[in-house]
Amino acid sequence: MRAWITGLAVCWALLGFAPGASAADAAPVRIGLTSVFLDDQTSFINAWRDYLEGRLHRKVVFVQRANYREVMALMRSGKLDFAWVCGYPYVRNKQFVNLLAVPVYQGKPTYRSYLIVPASDRDTKSISDLRDKVFAFSDPDSNSGYLVPVHDLAALQENAAGFFGKTFFTWSHRKVVEAVAASVAQAGAVDGYVWDMLARQHPDLAAQTRIVKESPEFAFPPFITGKGVAPEAVNAMRAVLINMPQDAEGQRILHKLGLDGFVDGNDKMFGSIEKMMRAVAEK
Repeated sequence: MRAWITGLAVCWALLGFAPGASAADAAPVRIGLTSVFLDDQTSFINAWRDYLEGRLHRKVVFVQRANYREVMALMRSGKLDFAWVCGYPYVRNKQFVNLLAVPVYQGKPTYRSYLIVPASDRDTKSISDLRDKVFAFSDPDSNSGYLVPVHDLAALQENAAGFFGKTFFTWSHRKVVEAVAASVAQAGAVDGYVWDMLARQHPDLAAQTRIVKESPEFAFPPFITGKGVAPEAVNAMRAVLINMPQDAEGQRILHKLGLDGFVDGNDKMFGSIEKMMRAVAEK
């Protein structure tokens, strides 16, 4: 009996609080996010928070910021425990963070970048046709919304400042689609997963744009963790994410996200992003 009580005490301690304490007494798990494209984002975030709290037995706080740079600054300063970011800021900051899990989309832990133009533009065939045009990027730390088109231009011995007539950042993949749909921009680069979700949720909006090119596959934007987070907390969060498909509530949340689940990841998966990053830096 004494051994069982001791074991139980150890389990509670690994979760971050002592026997007799409530989940509310433990330090909250802080998770960073950038802008969410879902329509009912408050309701969704609340549902996901409740799901995580019920399985981690810890209070969960989602911390939303406008861009990846702000999220990574919080991660590096230890003000976040976990974050869902793009692969580009991950590879740029690997010395400060660790990989936690990678989402699975349409059966694989990958996604693509889409080069889009207004649906009325039937002439553009590639990025090389966009000289002197107005181009919308999503975020300077986005793989699909910045690094991919900049890398494509570098392959043509061009750079964005000299090639396009004008560029601007929307700070959201959805806003890239909206800008191109309204012809505020004559082209843009967008996360293919986000475009696909918009096509499902807002087909009228997506239909106002045309996909000119789909990039090769890249590792899906990952969940990361700070290097100072306790291994027990890291393992607990990873287990909850990976086990989401195993229960009805987890399946509902994944369906809302348009994902199949999460898997363990490794740095090799992000090698192509790191290779592009280095190629662009050399130009």
